[in-house]
Amino acid sequence: MSPLLASSLASRFEGVVGPEYVHTAQNELEKYQVDGAMPAVALQPETPEQAAEIVRIAVEEKLSIIPCGSRSAPAIGSVPSRYDLALDMTRISGIAHYDPGDLTISVNCGTLLAELAQILAEKNQFLPLAVPFFTRATVGGAIASGLDSPLRHSYGTPRDFMVGAEFIDGTGAQTKSGGRVVKNVTGYDFHKLLHGSLGSLAVITRLNFRTYPLPPSRRGFLASFADETAALAFLNALAASFLTPTVLEVMSPEFARLFLEDKSPVASLRLDSQAWTVCVGFEGTSEVCERYGRDLAGLARTAAAQNAVIVHDAQFLTMLEILREAPASMRSAAEQSIVFRFATLPAQLPDLLRALRSFANSSWMPPAVLIRSASIVYLALLPSEADESALKQVAYFCDSVGSLRGKLEFNPSLLFCPPEWKSALNFSAQAPADLDLHRRIKKAFDPNGTFAPGRFVGGI
Repeated sequence: MSPLLASSLASRFEGVVGPEYVHTAQNELEKYQVDGAMPAVALQPETPEQAAEIVRIAVEEKLSIIPCGSRSAPAIGSVPSRYDLALDMTRISGIAHYDPGDLTISVNCGTLLAELAQILAEKNQFLPLAVPFFTRATVGGAIASGLDSPLRHSYGTPRDFMVGAEFIDGTGAQTKSGGRVVKNVTGYDFHKLLHGSLGSLAVITRLNFRTYPLPPSRRGFLASFADETAALAFLNALAASFLTPTVLEVMSPEFARLFLEDKSPVASLRLDSQAWTVCVGFEGTSEVCERYGRDLAGLARTAAAQNAVIVHDAQFLTMLEILREAPASMRSAAEQSIVFRFATLPAQLPDLLRALRSFANSSWMPPAVLIRSASIVYLALLPSEADESALKQVAYFCDSVGSLRGKLEFNPSLLFCPPEWKSALNFSAQAPADLDLHRRIKKAFDPNGTFAPGRFVGGI
């Protein structure tokens, strides 16, 4: 965009949001970079009506928009093909409606997750939206990024407890989907498509959730195994039992050495960093938790665990924070770290894990692995040098993953990657088989291609 056009548009936008919330200075725009691309103008609306007017102007002028919140995870997604306007939604914050008795809450998109958690805790409730960047992320950003939580094993993903949403579509119209109460069952659940959309479908303005009572007690159980085969066998035994844990995570030795050894008070647990560690979380009354501990200890003995320990409330909450932030921590573990996410079926997990570790080791980069809920694999490659050789090794891994298509059922995505490597890697394996359906959904929500062009998988 030419400086003259940017100046002209800035003047127009000043009439919408006020001069102090229209940013064109270089130092301000740098805060809104996405993979090295910078907008010509950054805008901070105070109301959904102002945001809708900005979208209508953008459509009229054929400009592209990337909506954002606190910008805690702009690295997720592909490199944008166009980026004219940054739409900063952080001023649209606060609780729109909260009915503790009905276990429902309506939250404006710019509200921080940490603030929401504090408000709910005052009513002895919580939202199982324990996602990375928790202390900095906004509610709208957490939904758009699609990052999941270690609590998903029991509470599901946000699609399961998000009961409605308000958003601005690609024509600038303010739209609703779902409702404010759990009993809403009419119509299509279009709002669920917003989860993981990376701002490519709509501008989220408000989200409605079902909340949950805080459990009386939360505890964990850690068991160490000689290899991944024994750890996965323990998962199968747990799945066949009557136990229903809230957290189920498996950590590779590389993950444990990176993120557990020096973490206090977790360090006092003296985990074997050479072993595969299974973390099981459970909650309820003290009597229920005591019974869980005994039953898990019995299962671990049968599965030939090398070591097993009960983790009580304070220590378990620390462990939960480590697991919550794991994808972000993997990203920060090396200067040029690459973090993949693979979703699969539990029955396919052993074969997929075996193949992924083989590909990584063949690339001379032993991977750090976290398995979530027996169906999600986070895998980090940590090159020691950011050179051409490392890029070739990562490219080999990506090509090898692509060769698994048709042999195993899984959904891969490149979660974090150095921006200068994204285009070079061309991670074609992450393009979904139903790419045409995704394009049609994009066209229905955003007919002019205004929102975050190129950011979604497949260049959508």
